[in-house]
Amino acid sequence: MKLLWTWTLVLCFALPVCVASELFDRVEEALTFSGPEGRVRGRLSGMVELEGYALQPPFPGVIQTDRDQLFAPRLIVFVDAQAGSHLYLFAQARADRGFDPGEGKGAVRLDEYALRYTPWKSGVFNAQIGKFATIVGNWAGRHSGWSNPFITAPLPYEYLTGIWDTEAIRTSNVLLQWSHVRPGLPAAISAFEKSLRIPIVWGPSYATGMAVAGDEGRLRYAAEVKSGSLSSRPEAWHHSREQRHHPTVSGRVGFRPNQMWDLGLSACGGAYLRESAGRSVAIDHGRGDYQQWVLAHDVAFAWRHWQVWGEVYASRFEIPNVGDADTLAYYVEAKYKFTPQFFGALRWNEQRFATIPDRGKRTRWGHDVWRIDVAPTYRFTPHTQLKFQYSLQHGDSAPRQTTRTMAVQAVVRF
Repeated sequence: MKLLWTWTLVLCFALPVCVASELFDRVEEALTFSGPEGRVRGRLSGMVELEGYALQPPFPGVIQTDRDQLFAPRLIVFVDAQAGSHLYLFAQARADRGFDPGEGKGAVRLDEYALRYTPWKSGVFNAQIGKFATIVGNWAGRHSGWSNPFITAPLPYEYLTGIWDTEAIRTSNVLLQWSHVRPGLPAAISAFEKSLRIPIVWGPSYATGMAVAGDEGRLRYAAEVKSGSLSSRPEAWHHSREQRHHPTVSGRVGFRPNQMWDLGLSACGGAYLRESAGRSVAIDHGRGDYQQWVLAHDVAFAWRHWQVWGEVYASRFEIPNVGDADTLAYYVEAKYKFTPQFFGALRWNEQRFATIPDRGKRTRWGHDVWRIDVAPTYRFTPHTQLKFQYSLQHGDSAPRQTTRTMAVQAVVRF
């Protein structure tokens, strides 16, 4: 706790040094270039994110640490370039200690890159290829530290289920052990099994693939084929060859009746096991028989000082010789702007698990969980902001049924 407040004080004193808007305006001009007659244009931009966490075990979501205090700095650099009116290139590189907050070694990664082709100015059709965020739902489009009203992701994007992607489940008893519903997991596995479990969707799902999208009046459509399921972990996004024979197909249809409302319906299907799990699949089955199916609905609403978002995810993990492991997760979040610089956000998250056949009866294959997040944010300038978050979660399998997490995040955008 003391360390968290130390981080807060440091960030509060450090941010005013960075609030000189004129300085950032000059940096923006220096990082923008244009070719002859403006046919080729490009821009380099980025963000510095400094995050601090005070945690209670069991540590929530995808945070990888064995300590109750965590500091996670991150540098993100974006490249945007356009050639004429038809070709657009974008990329995102990160320098941090892991895609998700953790205590790993520092590394630099190219998380996102894609080339987009727009044949007509109407925007009715666009095609892109590369490595980019999923088109499913609406959170991926606003997941950055600057756009997200919270520091962490909603529950469907980070709550780890009892499904592993590196080994196939053979019996219902194994699934119940991996889900912590039933004791019996060997101590050696319990020590690191968090790194083996997967959620419904892993963050923005930066898997490699192709996509098409477009607008036609009030309707929007998008479809993608990727070499990784929605639940695939960040390490798998960099190994596209693993799923070349078992691609994941996703689609979304959106409807915007007016300026206030934006509605969407998404569907997705693909194999969730990684290549290394092939040796563990059931007899007479292959990795393609271990499918994850997802049906999602999203909604966005904006009116005056209010913004509201919500998503519902229904996911099914098919497990040969065991059955279908179904789970439903949803969240609703609201953001209210008190002043042009100060706003607050509130989010309710919940995930529920269905039953599977087990020893002649039906047993829930996971622990139902709920979480509430509160996050005030102060935006000093168009380039700097400071954000806090308090989260209360209930429903874990550990002796402590309710845990809390406190976090602070400073963002400098250039």
